[in-house]
Amino acid sequence: MQPVGLSGARIIAPRGRDAISTEAETIAAGDAQAGQKPAASLHQRILGEIRERILTGEWPPGHRIPFEHELAASYGCSRMTVNKALSQLAATGLIERRRKSGSFVRRPASQSAVLEIRDIGEEVRDLGLAYRFEIAARARRKATIADRERLDLAAPGPVLVLTCQHFAGARPFCLEERLINLAAVPEAAEADFFEEAPGPWLLHRVPWSSAEHRITAAAAEGPAAQALRLAPGTPCIVVERRTWSAEQTVTHVRLTYPGDTHALVARFGPGGGG
Repeated sequence: MQPVGLSGARIIAPRGRDAISTEAETIAAGDAQAGQKPAASLHQRILGEIRERILTGEWPPGHRIPFEHELAASYGCSRMTVNKALSQLAATGLIERRRKSGSFVRRPASQSAVLEIRDIGEEVRDLGLAYRFEIAARARRKATIADRERLDLAAPGPVLVLTCQHFAGARPFCLEERLINLAAVPEAAEADFFEEAPGPWLLHRVPWSSAEHRITAAAAEGPAAQALRLAPGTPCIVVERRTWSAEQTVTHVRLTYPGDTHALVARFGPGGGG
């Protein structure tokens, strides 16, 4: 069986515990003679390579990280060094460690001090109402100037444009107008979004590293008023969110809620801002 390794990792074929220890000690001694700090630099290397695989999507949410002993053999280091790197990744929320099961890439959690990135279906079910959604419109196109501005793209590229209606019981709950950057998520072009709405579909497949929210009040008009079954001029809450994975924009979404059925709540503690 080939030892599990990461890109650029030092691979040591299993030849027994004594042989591995001897070679690791020889490497460490050579590094020390060169004036380096092997334990610290190797820890950062393991940390950086695992983080890169998660943020690029190579290891998606739910993916099992190689066990500590596998990583230790791959890098020719102690399990203590591997444990330190994994503990740091867990502290930043990129992975979760499960006793007796191993470490897994974590499903992205809220990183905003104001709003969580929540599944709209969960919001509706939390109200005790039946949930369903419909894809009302779908198109693939080359990004327009407006699309590039919304997605913060430097150059035009392919985008997927989606309009999705979410229902709570028989009543419209939210109108979702979404752009997906197909350069970042090419598989979205083939997704039918029949069983899973675009929001949770992206959350389950693309680890996001940062998000930006913009919240405004607006009057319902045109297609939005029609989709939400509102009289023109009815107050609405509009949440616009742009999401990145590493340095690449993944999606921009505009969520419109009837103002009388939705509230935005933030919980926070004292900070240095006064």
